[in-house]
Order: sequence, then C-alpha cells, then structure tokens
Amino acid sequence: MPTLPPIDLWDGVECTCRRAGAAYTNQLTRSGHRHRRTDLDRFAELGLRTLRYPMLWEHVAPDSLNQPNWRWPDERLPRRQALGIEPIVGLVHHGSGPRYTSLADPGFAEGLARYAGMVAERYPWVRYYTPVNEPLTTARFSGLYGLWYPHGTSDDVFVRLLYTQVRATKLAMLAIRQVNPAAQLVQTENLGRAHRTAALAPQAEFENHRRWLTFDLLSGAVTPRHPLWHYLRAHGLSRAELNELRYEPLPPDVLGINYYATSERFLDERLTHYPGQAAVPAAGRRPAYADVEVLRVAGQEAVGLGACCARPGRATACPWP
Repeated sequence: MPTLPPIDLWDGVECTCRRAGAAYTNQLTRSGHRHRRTDLDRFAELGLRTLRYPMLWEHVAPDSLNQPNWRWPDERLPRRQALGIEPIVGLVHHGSGPRYTSLADPGFAEGLARYAGMVAERYPWVRYYTPVNEPLTTARFSGLYGLWYPHGTSDDVFVRLLYTQVRATKLAMLAIRQVNPAAQLVQTENLGRAHRTAALAPQAEFENHRRWLTFDLLSGAVTPRHPLWHYLRAHGLSRAELNELRYEPLPPDVLGINYYATSERFLDERLTHYPGQAAVPAAGRRPAYADVEVLRVAGQEAVGLGACCARPGRATACPWP
C-alpha cells in the first residue's frame, strides 16, 4: 500500500476590518494579536507551516497610498520566515478599504491593484495572496442586508459590489504577477447551502447558484448560458463588464472553502414559526420568509461541507422570473 503524504495543516488569523457608518471594527486589535508578536511562535509550535495573514489596505495606507506605513508587516513577515511559516497575504478582509475609497467607489479596483503591486514589490518572495476575502459574503452584508458600509439593501447594490470586488481581485493579482509571476491566488468564500420549504424552492435554487458566483466570475464561467447571467444583467452589469471576466478570466489557483455553523440556511414562509425573527420581504411572486440557521430548525439537519461542495443542476435561467 502506498504511503500517503501527511496532511498539510493551514490556518488563518481572523482579521476582519469592517466599516459600519463612519466606524471601523478591527478584529486584530480586539483579539490582541496586533500587539502580540509572540503569537507567531505559538503558531509554529502547533506545526503550522502556512498561515493566512493580514496586510490590510486599511492598516498600511489609511490616509493615502502615497504614505504607507510598513512597520507592522516589516516586523511580522521576517519573523514568519525565520519560523518557517509561509503566509497567505490578505489585502481586504470584509472591508471597504480606507476612508478615501469604498466598495461603491468606481476606482476601488484600480486602487487595490496599486496597493497590491506595492506589497509585492516590498515582499517579492510572498507566493500566496487573497486580495479580497469572501467577496460574495461581503457583498451580501454590504449590499443586500445593509449591515456594512455602504449599507445597500437591493440586488442592484449587491451585484455592483460583488463585481467591484471580483474585478479588484483580478487587477490586484495581475499587478502582483508583474513582480512575481509565480504568485498564486487563494480565493476564499463561504460555501453555504439553502434548504427550504416547497413554496420557496425557486428562492433556494437561486441562492444555491448564487453562492458560486465569486468562483464563476473569476473563472470566466458566467456566460449567457449561466443560470444567473440574466439576473446579473437585470441588476446593472453590462454585457461588456461580464465579457471582460468571461474572455479574460483569472481563475483561482487554490479554493479556500469556508464552512460555518451558520453556513446552511433554512428558508421558511411560515413566519409564525419564528417569533421575533426579521422576515425577508415579499417580492413579486415570492412570499416573505424567514432565513434562519438549519441548526436552529426542528426536524432539519445540516448536510455538511462535502454535500455543500456539490453544485446544483445547471438551470438555464434565474428561477424567479
């Protein structure tokens, strides 16, 4: 029997830097890691050899790309090298960038690309990058649910913010590869799954296609035959914008699949079953419904990560007309 290679254990520092209104929440500071360099030694003691690590745009260049402050990464990255821990460098993590830009800024992608090139020039040995963490998740929280800046609550805003992040990822990797042609894109996304009552089958089908959009857009898979092509066109993306990604794709080298206790959702129009739960409003022929974690619904079971990685059947159109 052949000997299998040992499992390669990768990990990541939780580093969300999100904006709500004028305020930023910084998990690096809240956890204490930003001021505790000895954490790197603890990671090494765990046997980690690859670690997602933040070099966030908001932290390094908060006031201007002409005035970056490299002190923190200059201290941390050499220590990682000495410990034999390879970084997966993250540039934006559930964020909207510094105050002089945002996901609603038409120049966001070009700004991130410029910053990415600066990072690559300063640390040309870095091989793995995640320019934007979980673009779809960030677009939902920032463009559909109104929780994060710019607090959109419509499909039009969601679609535009998702496209902005995907395009920014592409331009950032192109800038990085101008310096290091061997650099690899590690693209992360929350790969959840929607479960439903019979009445909400079309909505669940739509969401189970939507959860793949980050990977599909980057890989050039969103063509007129894609089930959400017409949805994206109806909510603001031009044919030229979609074709730019379709004909000049930048597919991920590594897929970072995130799976949480909250990743699997249950959609239920029986609102009286969920007192106190805010409902998603009715729209067209779709009834109002509750969107809750499967783990909180009696009689429902989560299917787990393996089943979530299975794609739904290839519908030919968005299920809701």
